Amino acid sequence: MDVEPRLLREPREGVPDVIDDIAAYEDACERLAGGSGPLAVDAERASGFRYGHEDWLVQFKREGAGIILLDPIALGDANVRWKDFSDAVGDVEWILHDAKQDIPGFADLGLVPGSLFDTEVAARLLGVKRFGLSSVTERFLGIILAKEHSAADWSYRPIPRDWRNYAALDVELLADLEGVLGAELRSQGKDEWARQEFDHVLRSSLSPAPSHKVPWMHISGFTALGRDRQGQAVARSLWEARDELAREHDIAPSLLLPDHAIIEAARRKPHNGKEFRAIRSLNERVRIHTGDERERMFARYAPIQRQVRPSVWRNAIDKALALPESEWPSAPASTETESVNAPRSMRMWERHPRRLERLTRARESVSRIARDTRTPGEVIIKPQIIRNLCWSDEPMAEDDGAVEEFLSREGARPWQVALVGESVRRAIM
Repeated sequence: MDVEPRLLREPREGVPDVIDDIAAYEDACERLAGGSGPLAVDAERASGFRYGHEDWLVQFKREGAGIILLDPIALGDANVRWKDFSDAVGDVEWILHDAKQDIPGFADLGLVPGSLFDTEVAARLLGVKRFGLSSVTERFLGIILAKEHSAADWSYRPIPRDWRNYAALDVELLADLEGVLGAELRSQGKDEWARQEFDHVLRSSLSPAPSHKVPWMHISGFTALGRDRQGQAVARSLWEARDELAREHDIAPSLLLPDHAIIEAARRKPHNGKEFRAIRSLNERVRIHTGDERERMFARYAPIQRQVRPSVWRNAIDKALALPESEWPSAPASTETESVNAPRSMRMWERHPRRLERLTRARESVSRIARDTRTPGEVIIKPQIIRNLCWSDEPMAEDDGAVEEFLSREGARPWQVALVGESVRRAIM
């Protein structure tokens, strides 16, 4: 009979305080140095509230040291020596859930793991469809985490007790989870796959994130403007004005002007005060209605929002509408690196029957391998890599390893190339 999962409301050793002074930090480093085993790690940011993406709270747990919550902003202001932390933990393995989200923030502090175990990656390799932390702990440990503050404004001080509880629970079970997931990976013969994936996550997370050459073209709903270059000029002008103000006031851009308001203004192009006032989203303060504590958090930013008058947006629109056609933006496809990749639209593939036939056969091959190994196809090999392979006109002989070389060049790990290379090569030849 299945055992009903139990709810874990608090860490076993209680909810710790946040460490924000040098003396307490040095004591925490001593505790970590005296601990044993791997280091469970997590971080919290203020996405959706603040302009930047820095960590506002970092969490650790190590056997013998307990759970440690650090305020990196306050400690940074106190000129903390992060090297003391690195010396305390050495090159022990870090355990994180979805490490690619958190490693860059730790690297900004100068904290880099020697090795990594990513519990989300492990769960995905094991074919788990719901791979959020609480879902994974429920499936493999029979424990549900009390998770209620995932979208909190972690820049708020002092951090309430229930938020600290949430943050502490993020690292409470990671070491237990690693033990179970590691054993399951070994039993399915996927431990080497996992090692390569963990190494890849660590390396890629430490590499500089590629910046968008034209960031304003990534406004949500931008494709609705089609080839309307003057509309794109309006969108660009509004985005630039919003970004400058958001950076100045350290507030999330969407709290000053939502993307949908930029797109509406770009489509309607208001030429006078009456037309401008008719676009309500340009003239009203952004309000977030969530029906929970987040609504109160968003309200904290109302004073900043009130400082930004609608005339700012009207001036940005007028500036764009006054531009000559020669200064309107170029089409997005001519500037984005994504244009060199195979298209995702099946309508485009249908115009190239030979390529589409190759893609269909390659996908069938990957699907068979996915079923045989009980691993999701998108984990077996990134779908875009297969699309790029089948779209390419690069000559590939049946037995010269060109397919495998192509997959490797596109970023496939050795285990993926070894697993799918031969089958895909046969499918597309």
